[in-house]
Amino acid sequence: MGDLAANLVFQTLITYLAYFYTDIYGLKSIDASLVMLVVGLVAAFIFNPIIGVLADRTKTKWGKFRPWILYTAIPLGVVALLAFSTLDFSYKGKLIYATVTYSLLLMLYASSNLPYSALSGVITGDMSDRNSISSYRFVVVMFAQFFVQVFMLPIIEYVGHGNMAVGIESVMTWMAIVETILLLITFFTIRERIVPSIEQKSSIKDDLSDLVKNKPLLIMLSLTILVFITLAMKGSSYVYYFNNYVDKAALSNFISPVISVLSGIGINFFGSDPMAAGFGLFNAGGIIFMIVGISLSKDLRINMVNEMFINMVCL
Repeated sequence: MGDLAANLVFQTLITYLAYFYTDIYGLKSIDASLVMLVVGLVAAFIFNPIIGVLADRTKTKWGKFRPWILYTAIPLGVVALLAFSTLDFSYKGKLIYATVTYSLLLMLYASSNLPYSALSGVITGDMSDRNSISSYRFVVVMFAQFFVQVFMLPIIEYVGHGNMAVGIESVMTWMAIVETILLLITFFTIRERIVPSIEQKSSIKDDLSDLVKNKPLLIMLSLTILVFITLAMKGSSYVYYFNNYVDKAALSNFISPVISVLSGIGINFFGSDPMAAGFGLFNAGGIIFMIVGISLSKDLRINMVNEMFINMVCL
C-alpha cells in the first residue's frame, strides 16, 4: 500500500508534470524545464540526504521510520493536489507557484518515501522475508504505473469534458485522498521489530565516508541515475508525441475496434479523445510486454549463473 501511494505520485510526476506545466498551466517550455531541473537538483543533493540523515537518527515510540509516514500522509496528498492545480495568477505568479509547490512536493515525497523504503530492514531480519516484501512491492509498482500511464489521461479528458485543467484537478483530488488513506493504513498496520544496537551508532562524517568507499553502491547509483534519466525522458515525451505528432484521424481509425470492445464491457472513458486513448493503449502494450519480459528473465538469470559457474569450474 505504501508503494501504491508513492507511485501514484511518482508516476504522475514522470508522465504528466512537464505536459501539465506547458500545455495546461501555460508555462513556457524553457521556464518549465528550468523549474523541474533546478528543483530536482535541490531535491537530489539537499532534500534527500537531509531526510536520510534525520530519518536514520529518529527515535520514537513508533520506531525510526514509521512516524515519517504518519506525519507526511496528509501534507503529501494536499501538496500533490496543489501542484496540479491551475490557480489564476499572472505569468510570474504561475512561475513562482510552480516552483514552490514542486519544491514542497519533492520535499514531502522524500520525507515519506525514503523512510518507507528503509522499512524492510527494520520489519524483519530474515532475508527471504525481505525478498518477499520486495516482490510484493514490485507488483504494486506495476499496478500504479499501469493506472497512471494507461487510464489516467483518458479519465482526465472524460471527467473534464475536454477541459484538461478541470479534469486533472478532479482526478488529482481523488488520487490525493487515496494516497493519504493508503499511507495511513501503512503506518497503522506495520511494526518495526529490528532495533540497532547502541554500538552501531555513527557520525554523519562516518556515513559519508562509508558511502564514498562503497564501490558496489557507487556502481548501483550510476546505473540508477541512467535508468531514471531514461524513465523521465521517455515518460514525459510520449504525451507530447501523441498530442502533437500523431495523426488523430488515423489513430482514431486504428484504435476504434479496441475502444468498441472496451465500451462493450463498460469502460467508456477511452472513447472521449483519440489522442488520450491512443496514449493509454500504447502504454498498456509496453507495460504488458515488460511484464512478459520480466517473467522470462528468471530463467535467463538462472542460465547465466549456471554458465558462470561452469566457466569458473573449467578455469
